[in-house]
Amino acid sequence: MTSRLSPWLTVFVMLLALPVLAADAQRTGTWGAVVREQQLQLSLQPKDRPDSHHGFSAPLADFQGLSTTDGSSAPFKLVREAGTFAFEGQFKDGQGVGTWRFSPDAGYSKKLAELGIPKPDADEQFLLASVNVGPQRVQALAATGQKVATVEELVHVGIFNVTPEYVRAMAAEGYPKLTVQELVDCRIHHVTPERIQGLAALGFKGLPLDSLLSMSIHNVTPDFVKEMRGLGFPDLSADDLVSMRIHGVTPAFVKEMRGMGYTNATADDFISMRIHGVDSVFVRSMSKQRK
Repeated sequence: MTSRLSPWLTVFVMLLALPVLAADAQRTGTWGAVVREQQLQLSLQPKDRPDSHHGFSAPLADFQGLSTTDGSSAPFKLVREAGTFAFEGQFKDGQGVGTWRFSPDAGYSKKLAELGIPKPDADEQFLLASVNVGPQRVQALAATGQKVATVEELVHVGIFNVTPEYVRAMAAEGYPKLTVQELVDCRIHHVTPERIQGLAALGFKGLPLDSLLSMSIHNVTPDFVKEMRGLGFPDLSADDLVSMRIHGVTPAFVKEMRGMGYTNATADDFISMRIHGVDSVFVRSMSKQRK
């Protein structure tokens, strides 16, 4: 299955490539930031790896001592379960630069171990702080029946924002027994309760998870279903709609080919045309050759 991955996964891969530090080691470097929609979007450059950048965002309200007014130079910090980011620098016109230091929380690994999760190394703990997950999320998910068992699962839970609220919302829409990985997949591919409801209202209720994911991956939205039904295809299955999306059978293509005389073409016919490169340009060229 092809995934459209969040930029967070790039951060994860980059971090894993860094040398593993001692568990209690501090990390330092320089930072740049932009204030956008009540969020501070940070880019951190580690001192020991100047060619590497790690980005994450956090609500302005999460920072202690932060002022983003022009000329502001007071130190500020971001406290997470996994450790604390301390910042110094200045802001101007909604942008800031300066230096940072990350101090890992010494008791974080012990708390995870008590929940059955192996000890993260220094790079993993840094990332877990960036995505803001730890024992609290693990316990909250456990209360919904979801067991996070590994550091990798916890990282994915944080990167893709698998929350207890999302678990309960998916259960309410008919998906009560998803695994952590299935929930992560749903988040990656933007499977939302609203999308499920929209498809159910059009008759696609109780879809197998694979079908639901495939429809989301290939952007089979309720609006796309409605457009195709409006063009005279009322009985398309989920697989039919996915196939149309995969091969580029759009409403515009259907109208274009009907304008070329293919008024009785079926959905399979239009898919076959796309597969074999038959479009209006091809039809016109064939017509000229016959003349």
